Amino acid sequence: MTAPGLLPAGAGAWAALLDGIGLPLAGDPGKGRVVPAAQLPLGFVGEREILDVILGARLTLVEVRERVMAGLPAPVELVELHDVWVGAPSASAATVAADYRVLLAGVPAPELRLAAESLLAASVLPRERHREKKTQSFDLRPLILAISVSAAVPPAGAAPDAPSTLLRVRLRHRPDAVGRPEDVVSALGEPPAPPLGGEIRILGIVRERLLLAGDGA
Repeated sequence: MTAPGLLPAGAGAWAALLDGIGLPLAGDPGKGRVVPAAQLPLGFVGEREILDVILGARLTLVEVRERVMAGLPAPVELVELHDVWVGAPSASAATVAADYRVLLAGVPAPELRLAAESLLAASVLPRERHREKKTQSFDLRPLILAISVSAAVPPAGAAPDAPSTLLRVRLRHRPDAVGRPEDVVSALGEPPAPPLGGEIRILGIVRERLLLAGDGA
């Protein structure tokens, strides 16, 4: 099942929502009855998110669709619904990439376009992630599948001369290697990218789509 919009946070919230609209979820609460293909990071907005929903009773697709469409709160809506063989790979195991759009300010689009081209031309992009007391070193380059940069309409309330840029990235998303759009934004401001004329500010991040094996990622 896929749904765009501002989504409940985590599998537990999704399970409570689907329970509340009358879907007979299998098993006990908290036991994997609803499993997102990929957790949505805090602060991100999700579009076309994918869920595995395991039911404890057999319903037709029409019955499931009617209950879901009648009970989903705005602005969440059902986009697609599929009856999947129980032995098929899970959505999380089949996810191979994700598309993001990132609204940026502080640096004009032409400068960021040159920076993006330098990242794509690089053979390696050594990066570090810091979590609590741990530091993880990794190569960002193989996680970047595509980057595009375009000018965007400044957000409401922005200064008239504030540059606003729309960055779109497709990043690998596997159990052993997950690309993050904030890592790409950080790399745009450092070598091998040319020096920028300002500091990049992230105004918002939307995960537009998760791509499964066979989607052409």
